[in-house]
Amino acid sequence: MRRYSSGEMRFRGTEDMATFYALGYHAPHTMALPFRQIFHTKSLDELVAETQEEGHQLKKVLGPWNLVALGIGAIIGAGIFATIGTAAAGDPSRPGAGPALMLSFVLTAVVCGFSALCYAEFASMVPVAGSAYTYSYATLGELVAWIIGWDLMLEYAIGNVAVAISWANYMNTLLEGLGIKLPPWLTIDYHTAAMKMPDLVKAAPHLFGVPIVFNILAVAIVFAITVVLIWGIRESASFNFVMVGIKLIVLAFFVFVSFKFVKPANWHPFAPNGFHGIATGAAIVFFAYIGFDAVSTTAEEAKNPKRDMPIGIIGSLIICTIIYAAIAAVFTGMIPFPALTKTLASEQAEPLTLAMKFVSMPTWMVGIVALGSVVAHTAVLLVFQLGQPRIFFAMSRDGLLPQWFASVHPRFRTPHVATIVTGLLVGITAMFTSLDDMVDLTNIGTLFAFVLVCIGIMILRVRDPRRERPFRVPGGTFLLPTLGALSCLGLAYYLPPKSWMRFVAWLVLGLIIYATYGLRHVAYNGRLRRAGYAAGVLVVVLCEAALLFGVRVYMQRSGADNAGYFTGGVIILAGLAALFILSVRRLHDVNRSGRYLWLLPALFVLPGTAGRNDYEAVAVGLRRSGGTRPIDFNPEQQLPESDVHKH
Repeated sequence: MRRYSSGEMRFRGTEDMATFYALGYHAPHTMALPFRQIFHTKSLDELVAETQEEGHQLKKVLGPWNLVALGIGAIIGAGIFATIGTAAAGDPSRPGAGPALMLSFVLTAVVCGFSALCYAEFASMVPVAGSAYTYSYATLGELVAWIIGWDLMLEYAIGNVAVAISWANYMNTLLEGLGIKLPPWLTIDYHTAAMKMPDLVKAAPHLFGVPIVFNILAVAIVFAITVVLIWGIRESASFNFVMVGIKLIVLAFFVFVSFKFVKPANWHPFAPNGFHGIATGAAIVFFAYIGFDAVSTTAEEAKNPKRDMPIGIIGSLIICTIIYAAIAAVFTGMIPFPALTKTLASEQAEPLTLAMKFVSMPTWMVGIVALGSVVAHTAVLLVFQLGQPRIFFAMSRDGLLPQWFASVHPRFRTPHVATIVTGLLVGITAMFTSLDDMVDLTNIGTLFAFVLVCIGIMILRVRDPRRERPFRVPGGTFLLPTLGALSCLGLAYYLPPKSWMRFVAWLVLGLIIYATYGLRHVAYNGRLRRAGYAAGVLVVVLCEAALLFGVRVYMQRSGADNAGYFTGGVIILAGLAALFILSVRRLHDVNRSGRYLWLLPALFVLPGTAGRNDYEAVAVGLRRSGGTRPIDFNPEQQLPESDVHKH
């Protein structure tokens, strides 16, 4: 902090007071409370006006079949190649669906249909190329927008971790077919190896007594794609169609060559674990449907969104569900349920080639499916690695993340910093985690985002009923949105408890960042007396002790796992963040800035200044924009589903 004789306060690393107002802040007559800031919304009219800017208008050229094709391309991806093995077999913490996996796909499609209709209404009401983050900021307020933006990291970044792991498994199969065999300790994560392959851990090289076990192929593909994206590659529509075509051809090839190996006897019992197994399978294969919301983001380009959006969304979901159910029928008919349950998690991560190997199909056939899967996974990795920096860029532009997330490379004109951060996050995580954990975390995060979207539709129907809606969710204000929210929660219920723990810890981590940085102009504003500081520290310490004790009890009952350690680390970080905010406010009371944190031990005894000082609370106003946008970079142009036409 810097001090000024007028009592005005500024924050190091943020806007100075001159640009503070120039960038869209306004000062109310009284100090802006945190509640006013967190429920502050963007102007819908301003967002819509931005779509009319010369050179960035979207042509209304998409008909219903265009939208159906777009939906199929967005939905069919790595999920079908990666999740059906675990969904059918289950794992120690949940039962598998068995041959009833076909019904799991139908159940998931119904849940996605409810949420997709709500996405379509959002997209038609806020016709701006973007995501749920943009819709929420424009309609529900900053806090909900932050939660969804942070939650979308689970869909894009953590989802890409799962894709990278599955890509690595299929690539390893492809390499083995070519006679290239990597050391086993370079093709699997440590957790899976320690649980199911202890001999591998013992045989692996050790560094200072620590076994070196990690997935080198997963991190290699992520880092390679990160470098390519920094160079500024942009998928064209034709390239995207080629990728979709390869996916469909490979899946059709699998069904065609495998059909004769299907034994109807393997479908009995059809549902070995009853509805619980079917619902659990649906919660897992939900990962295969992630991406359908891309259809709703094209409402601005649809010729007749009121008619065509539901056709595109529901039509693509129905077609993909038929394709998925056919693949599930062939897969479960090739390999008996008891045999499937005995396979490794790493083997279940490549279920199609697993089934083909089980029936001893020729190596070249297995290689075709593996090659096609590698290509499809690569396309998904590229799109998702493009998407996450876009979310970072938007949140940084709004002042919710540091401005360097919106840095643009001077030569390639790409958000290189956000791209590098995304690559490091995804690559390092993919080295040491298992597919099942990442799929579960991605699913619960995406389901939560869908719940917020469904709830948001109901809130806006009540709060702003007169706003024009080219497309409305049928059935009134509450029926389908309520079914959507409840069905998403129902699927999330069947995810493992450790996934819920990781998810809650992830949200808390996001709220920590929001409180310490996103609300920095409110959180550090003003003074805190000795009594208030002592009481605040006591409350923080007691809450920390209680929460950490709860985590310890959980780990004692369920066994030590990374979910418990991650949650404990987030709790400790939350406590440190709270103490930091309290200490800065206490330093203000003794007329010192946050740079004097070395005085921390004395803050309980140092007297505050009498009367006013340089750190009195000031009216900082509401944030309307986080900063100017870098020139020559349009984030919407970086995603293939956003076809921005220049005039």
